[in-house]
Amino acid sequence: MLDTTELTAAVDRLADRLRAAPQSRLQRGAAAAGLALARELAVRAQRLEAPDAPPRDMPDAGVFAVADQLVVAGNDLAEILRTAPAGPAFRRELDEAVAAVRRTATATL
Repeated sequence: MLDTTELTAAVDRLADRLRAAPQSRLQRGAAAAGLALARELAVRAQRLEAPDAPPRDMPDAGVFAVADQLVVAGNDLAEILRTAPAGPAFRRELDEAVAAVRRTATATL
């Protein structure tokens, strides 16, 4: 079992920042960056959960929904990783997801 607290905390912090961002900042790219990250995390989760199935694309639900979409995707991935058997591949997946969240937070807000 992996400790996924770092991932969920990073996702929650970024989602809170997106929720607090003014509409103008969301429309200038913060929401698009958040959606791209949510989609990336969702694809990672889907590939771990069902490696033989093609991943489904997360829809664009608008600039005001992106924070919630990010939380859902991040928590899904965290839960899959938390319950996965211990191993370096899952640890690497967790580390890459945390790094992606941090990069997006630094680049967008």
